[in-house]
Amino acid sequence: MRHARFDAQGSLIRWTEAAGDGPPRVYVHGLGAASAAYHAHIAARPELAGRRTLFVDLPGHGLSDRPADFGYSLEDHASALAAALDEAGVRGGEIVGHSMGGAVAIVLAHRRPDLVSRLVVTEANLDPNPPVKAGSSGIASYSEKEFVDGGGFARVLERVGPGWSATMRLADPLALHRSAMGLFLGTRPTMRRMLMELPVQRTYLQGALSGELPGHDELVASGVRVVTVPDAGHNVMFDNPADFVRAVAGRP
Repeated sequence: MRHARFDAQGSLIRWTEAAGDGPPRVYVHGLGAASAAYHAHIAARPELAGRRTLFVDLPGHGLSDRPADFGYSLEDHASALAAALDEAGVRGGEIVGHSMGGAVAIVLAHRRPDLVSRLVVTEANLDPNPPVKAGSSGIASYSEKEFVDGGGFARVLERVGPGWSATMRLADPLALHRSAMGLFLGTRPTMRRMLMELPVQRTYLQGALSGELPGHDELVASGVRVVTVPDAGHNVMFDNPADFVRAVAGRP
């Protein structure tokens, strides 16, 4: 396990790593998740094996520290991820981000283009103020105090089901709420605008069961390769790993 400091107090962002050749491939998880749990089975596939691979847990999640005075905005997470990649000596990496991790990867590529040569984002948050569901918008519907101390965290764990709650229960409630608020508020420019304007190779994966991707044509016109993955919902890497691997490998 490796680590890097990401704030003035010396809090640590942590990751596990597999050795290999070629541009490093960095996996970044979504809200209330952990990178290895969502992506280790993908990275082990023959089509992707043999590359240097990092599984990074964002602050407040998984293996990483969870300072109470950290903001946990998308920009904060991107800065922490940059600290990890700087410490790891990554330049021109392929960043594979799921959901919130995809939004963080977009912000990272916008702010630190030296770190990123290619983006693969899966059902990433692109716009602020999403419809209220069980995820980020549902968490953000609570006040911070209600979520952390008033039973909101427990209610959300029940609502999201056993799969997501298996990793969400490992996240710090305060970090989870602030991260959800960061997703709800978005960025300026928006994550969508940043993605459209990035000069690197970009692939956006949308699970077919999630419905039509808003702004599909605009993304395609900007040079983003949009792939609709059949038989998959939000967690494409679990629902259809074969097509997910094909997209990460850059195959048609």
